[in-house]
Amino acid sequence: MQKIIEKAKTLIEALPYMREFAGRTIVIKYGGHAMVDEELKKNFALDVILMKHIGINPVIVHGGGPQINQFLKKMNVQSSYIQGMRVTDGDTMDVVEMVLVGKVNKEIVGLINLHGGKAVGLSGRDGDLVKAKKMEIYKELVENAPPELIDLGQVGQVTEVNVEILETLDSQNFIPVIAPVGVGSKGESYNINADLVAGAIAAKLKAHKLILLTDVAGVKDAEGNLISSLACGELDGKIKSGVISGGMIPKVNCCREAVAAGVGKAHIVDGRVEHAILLEIFTQAGIGTEIVQ
Repeated sequence: MQKIIEKAKTLIEALPYMREFAGRTIVIKYGGHAMVDEELKKNFALDVILMKHIGINPVIVHGGGPQINQFLKKMNVQSSYIQGMRVTDGDTMDVVEMVLVGKVNKEIVGLINLHGGKAVGLSGRDGDLVKAKKMEIYKELVENAPPELIDLGQVGQVTEVNVEILETLDSQNFIPVIAPVGVGSKGESYNINADLVAGAIAAKLKAHKLILLTDVAGVKDAEGNLISSLACGELDGKIKSGVISGGMIPKVNCCREAVAAGVGKAHIVDGRVEHAILLEIFTQAGIGTEIVQ
């Protein structure tokens, strides 16, 4: 009986958040272990369906790096990375688009629909949803010398987001599932980091929340304890001190840009935890790190 009572208390705790978020848009970047483990995949689909049924408008942007790696390995194609980004020539771009749009995207859509949701798969090319240009990064050679431009191939950065197609789907109660492939001014495809696409879409939609599912608990302090909340003004100091380092730096910067552009809050959440999204948004303590203005 006590376990049943605890379940009822959990529902009561979630009630104020359900009221607050009803009619709001929450953009979720889906990636990491949550996309690989079968039970976590099922839980993610159920979480998104529940959100939709109680009046929240979830928009999903997914990654797929491990799946791309597997396919390239079968083709005996070796991937190379610069500053954490996959160098993407024309042949690699074909594989990226085939795997992300043709395989991973449709698997996520199918899983949501299987469990009673109404999902539709898109890429950034559909309806010119995500317009992009070639990403430019530079390498410092020697002091006082001009930096060298590094060619990443068809790696892109978002230049514009057109949300009409998302608004149309929302009006018909569909859940959009978006592969992070953008389209250039000449119709060319670009491979874009899924965090960046999710952040840009959240900013354009003025989403109530942006949630990045990762394979870490969130941002931790120097003693290894989870930091539950960070203001944007604290981030530079944490990066300079080394508290925020490595792959967490682009994630917190993505969150900072989204919040600065009008997103209510951004969250970095451990996708390895069952029902991570629900625990983060429907409980007072949450389980990850929120980034606020």
